[in-house]
Amino acid sequence: MVGYYFAPARVLDMLSQLKCNSVRGNHEEMLSRSRIDPDALYAVEAKYGSGIRLALAQLSAQQLDEVCGLPHPLHLEIDGVRILLSHGTPWDLDQYVYPDSASDLIQRCASAEFDLVVTGHTHYPMSNNTGSTVLVNPGSVGQPRNRCPGAAWAIFDTIDRTVELRSEYYDPTALVRECRLRHPELPYLSEVLLRT
Repeated sequence: MVGYYFAPARVLDMLSQLKCNSVRGNHEEMLSRSRIDPDALYAVEAKYGSGIRLALAQLSAQQLDEVCGLPHPLHLEIDGVRILLSHGTPWDLDQYVYPDSASDLIQRCASAEFDLVVTGHTHYPMSNNTGSTVLVNPGSVGQPRNRCPGAAWAIFDTIDRTVELRSEYYDPTALVRECRLRHPELPYLSEVLLRT
């Protein structure tokens, strides 16, 4: 929701229009630390750009509290399907689970307690059936890393318990231009949006 780019208030406004569940990720953690520690803010800004600083400036105290207070992980049940949402692994929001991660890590994430386990963090889409559990990373809407430009997302059918990974192209030209103007010292911010 926050951290990489420059419109956190707009992102939260768009999300508020949807009925959705969210979990805390590593950038929400960075926001939380940066609220109270100027040194943390400087370190984050040097690595990722001004996204966290902009969130601190644009968001109300209530919005900041809500974003920083998001749960991790989050257990849900929809249509009788037991779901676990996490950012990294269910036990560590900053741990990466890639499509080619070790099988023991994949199996540990795909806990038999749940029918669907959703992870993120890597920005790499994947779907893996492990026993009766489906482990999914829908990818990233805002910053793809699998060299497929566009917004990646997934649909999980609660009736037949199947996953469809999807990607929709969007024109990143304006955002690329803004990245280059704001942070010429951080070419990654724009390059990741374009690479194939």
